[in-house]
Amino acid sequence: MNKIKIRLIILISTLIGIISLMTVTISGEAKKIDIAVEDYRDKLIRFHVIANSDSNEDQELKLKVRDAVIAYLEPKLAKSKSIQQSEKIIKNEYKELEKISKNIIEENGYTYEVKVGIEYSKFPTKQYSSVILPAGEYKALKIVIGKGEGKNWWCVMFPPLCFVDKQNGVIDKETDAKLKSVLTKEEYELITKKTDKEMNKVKVKFKVVEILQSIL
Repeated sequence: MNKIKIRLIILISTLIGIISLMTVTISGEAKKIDIAVEDYRDKLIRFHVIANSDSNEDQELKLKVRDAVIAYLEPKLAKSKSIQQSEKIIKNEYKELEKISKNIIEENGYTYEVKVGIEYSKFPTKQYSSVILPAGEYKALKIVIGKGEGKNWWCVMFPPLCFVDKQNGVIDKETDAKLKSVLTKEEYELITKKTDKEMNKVKVKFKVVEILQSIL
């Protein structure tokens, strides 16, 4: 009986030690990722489109608005060298972006209002080709269709990850170079991975931290 008690005590002590070690490790990773997100939020501009509702029709409409806005902004943002320059370009196009969005909405038989603006929005962990961004608040071009109660869609406007090769899911050399130019080496290496195994590992780490942050 005493042997069983001793084994249980050893087992419990071992489990407590493992949990404590994991907690310290995760807390350290969470702090590192939190610091990175604070840097990313002022170096990236994301694109956030929110549908009127979750109906199939409203979700399809959201994607049509997304495509039209991306097609319009792509050539204008292609030469941008900084987040400040990109933000200025986008802000100067507010009226045109609203017009484009409304035209798409009306062409599809709807009368929804549209709100266009740049603001900070919360994003979950998201992968764009070989880039994985941790959850957090990021500066974003936000387009809200109608009531804005449906599922949303997002990408990165600057550097232009919205414009990656959709078929092959790769980031071209020019975009990759631009990403390197706006991020520090550590920031770049944290979110860019070359193999599926590395990407999955980072994605799991970011997700664990995201869940931990939501609990805390």
